[in-house]
Amino acid sequence: MLDVLLPASFAKRPVAGPSVYQGPERRAASSHTWRWLTATLDEIDYGMLLLDADAQLLHINRVALAELDPEYPLQLLGRKLCARLSCDVGPLHAAVDAAVGRGLRRLLTLGQVGSQISISVVPIGPSMQHRRPAALIMLGKRRVVGELAVQAFARSHGLTSGETRVLLALCNGLRPAAAAAQHGVAISTVRSQIGSIRAKTSTASIRDLVHAVATLPPFVDLLCGGESTVGRGVHLGAVAAQRQGIR
Repeated sequence: MLDVLLPASFAKRPVAGPSVYQGPERRAASSHTWRWLTATLDEIDYGMLLLDADAQLLHINRVALAELDPEYPLQLLGRKLCARLSCDVGPLHAAVDAAVGRGLRRLLTLGQVGSQISISVVPIGPSMQHRRPAALIMLGKRRVVGELAVQAFARSHGLTSGETRVLLALCNGLRPAAAAAQHGVAISTVRSQIGSIRAKTSTASIRDLVHAVATLPPFVDLLCGGESTVGRGVHLGAVAAQRQGIR
């Protein structure tokens, strides 16, 4: 577990009070900023949840909504984020409390051995929209890169569909022989495709190729149109419906 104390200026940030003008144009600007912020979080390829001081959900982006499946060590019970395992309840509560109350950042490892995930708990200072401090939960990835990012990378370098499948297999940690078996082709075919991929992408090795894909800008695999899952809070009915696969 890692604690990082924020600069002293964190505790000195001004909080909007009665003396601060809160006319209609200021409230409208704050509302637009909040919507832009939540829309931005939905385009980041990491699961993010914004919690208040009581671990009540203020916002969840689409990646986090997809990550919190029945196998994930965290779950939403109503508006509250909870650990599934009793051994994780205390550390999660302490991390949120430390972020909100003392401005500490923490890195936690949760879940059962063999299927553990890491999360970071980051303090977020008070804002015009929410006058109390909050905690941002950032979920670690369970895979190096998403399929959409691989496909975008492949299109930008003119890879064929077969080469794209091989690239995706390599990024998922498969060796060439395993990729050949997965796609039902000869190992010589996969090796030829890897050579073509490296030539088209100007990479010297499979390691360099995977690194080039892993360091791409975020490409969110969840192609959802319309308004953010959460606007100025949490649409709990929508969250529950999406979690259960209901449209």
